[in-house]
Amino acid sequence: MTTKTSDALGPPIEGYADLVTYLEDGCKPPEDWRIGTEHEKFGFHTDDLTPIPYDTDRGVRAMLTGLQEKFGWAPVMEGGNIIGLLQPAEEGGGTVSLEPGGQFELSGAPLENLHETCDEVNTHLAQVREVGEELGIGFLGLGFSPKWKIDQTPMMPKGRYRIMRDYMAKKGNLGRDMMFRSCTVQVNLDFSSEADMIKKVRTSLALQPLVTAIFANSPFTEGKPNGFRSFRSEIWKDTDPDRTGMLPWTFDDGFGFEAYTDYALDVPMYFVYRDGIYHDVSGLSFRDFMDGKLRGFEGQKPTLTDWSDHITTIFPEVRLKRFIEMRGADGGPWRRLCALPAVWVGLLYDQSALDAAWDLVKTWTAEERQTMRDAVPITALQTPFRDTSVYELAKEMIEISRSGLKARKRLDRFGDDEVHFLNAVETILEDGRSPADELLELYETEWQGDIDRIFVDCAY
Repeated sequence: MTTKTSDALGPPIEGYADLVTYLEDGCKPPEDWRIGTEHEKFGFHTDDLTPIPYDTDRGVRAMLTGLQEKFGWAPVMEGGNIIGLLQPAEEGGGTVSLEPGGQFELSGAPLENLHETCDEVNTHLAQVREVGEELGIGFLGLGFSPKWKIDQTPMMPKGRYRIMRDYMAKKGNLGRDMMFRSCTVQVNLDFSSEADMIKKVRTSLALQPLVTAIFANSPFTEGKPNGFRSFRSEIWKDTDPDRTGMLPWTFDDGFGFEAYTDYALDVPMYFVYRDGIYHDVSGLSFRDFMDGKLRGFEGQKPTLTDWSDHITTIFPEVRLKRFIEMRGADGGPWRRLCALPAVWVGLLYDQSALDAAWDLVKTWTAEERQTMRDAVPITALQTPFRDTSVYELAKEMIEISRSGLKARKRLDRFGDDEVHFLNAVETILEDGRSPADELLELYETEWQGDIDRIFVDCAY
């Protein structure tokens, strides 16, 4: 989730057109398209496998301070607490932020190619491991916390999380599990025009369940199998229907920046941020804010920063900001953190590949897309679809991605293109088993039902 790095409010919103223009200003020519990769991971004490709290000598604060002092990251503060880190712009400009339960997130800088992306991931994980080893802290790559109960999981000192925690209980049964016990990896990609955005949003929404199935990696809850391959994905079905889902209306005629703006306006707010304080306005309307009628802020009108903040509180499978966020994958091990952006870059950043990907999905109905999305958390790659399966569709999708990466011809200093970043995915597809299937087999065999083994086998 987003960490605020500035108290600046930005220009005031004069009217509805400003909201639309805010999204439209994300349009960039293809030569300016970038890749932003984010991943989350669970911190744990290596001696007793407990989650790391915030304010102890072996906690989150100590981790952030260690990264700051050793590697030159700048602190992001809230209420006197360090709650994130900024990388100097000349070194890329990425951020480290905290999820509600202390999950560490790298929000990577916008980079030109996957070689740079993977270098960034490798550098970050090496830094985290170096500081963590000094503190007796390890990090785990999974989609859901495999052992800890929710009441064992600490909460980070960020004002927006208190508001979200309290509101989640009013909207669904699993929202707090999403906040405190899940981890994802996602990629943020650009578009050149409204038409390009539309095609990319529709294609990626349709394909998101295939990616969920490939990266499914959350089969345990509180030490036992939970009956799912991706429990993280299942959680989103019972979090908050106002701000989650497959957005079937994006396939309707007339979808574009205005339609997404209308959707975002109707998603209830969480907060208004002023003078370093998150003010709880949960459930209230941004439309009222636009009219100067927001309760507690009567007579005040929002700024573009308020609009930007509000958009970050919307959590569909694919999210539109000034770029497009692919949000369907479980967190996982080191080698798969570079594979997820490779899948989507190959599909969306080459026109022939994007056309082929759209041809694959364009006849799927809204009901079929939803049925697939609802099934893959349980059956992953073995989910049936029409006269085939998600497994067969995933193989076709990855072949399209491979062709797109090859056509991009982005070479590293050794002359290698970006295709090899798909190797981790192709390994999964060799026998049609998701990562969760492999973990479940380990649990039943080598681990002999001991979930503690996961903190060794799945640690970074």
